Amino acid sequence: MILTYKECEDKYGSDYQIKKEIENGRLFLLEKGVYSLNKKCSEMEIVLAKYPRAIYTGESAYYYMGLTDVIPNEHVLATKRTDTRIKDKNVHQIFVTDEIFDLGRISMEYRGNEIPIYRRERLLVDLIRSRTKYPFDYYKEVIGNFRSIASTLDFFFIEEYAAKFRTKKAIMNAIQLEVL
Repeated sequence: MILTYKECEDKYGSDYQIKKEIENGRLFLLEKGVYSLNKKCSEMEIVLAKYPRAIYTGESAYYYMGLTDVIPNEHVLATKRTDTRIKDKNVHQIFVTDEIFDLGRISMEYRGNEIPIYRRERLLVDLIRSRTKYPFDYYKEVIGNFRSIASTLDFFFIEEYAAKFRTKKAIMNAIQLEVL
């Protein structure tokens, strides 16, 4: 179980008691401000504890949703534009406007962790919008996997989300050509 410094302070009472628990081997310091009751924790657990308001998107989300078998090099997280810049070499931060930040947010279980992630329909629109940022082979693999699940996608949500952008018509045309 991962705990923040504040949670440790609430549980143990003081900084002195936290240090005593670490010395006694009942609490482990993973990173500054991140503690664990277990000696080993996954990198994902640490990222989820450090950035609880962030949402998985991009390459990370495509991988966790099973749309690609390419393991991402870093955690791609969406945050609000007003959030603090993340200075973590293992995290790639994408700033999103408040208007669309929570649109399509879901929670899914991945290897025992409950992760905030965007639903497949939003990921499809985002993939189409930023297709030039991905290598061609990667883009084709993910689009091909979207094509194989096209019958399960909610196209009303896709239209609703695409309508938030000036390029709605181009987005919908690309989805029509490449996915359907």
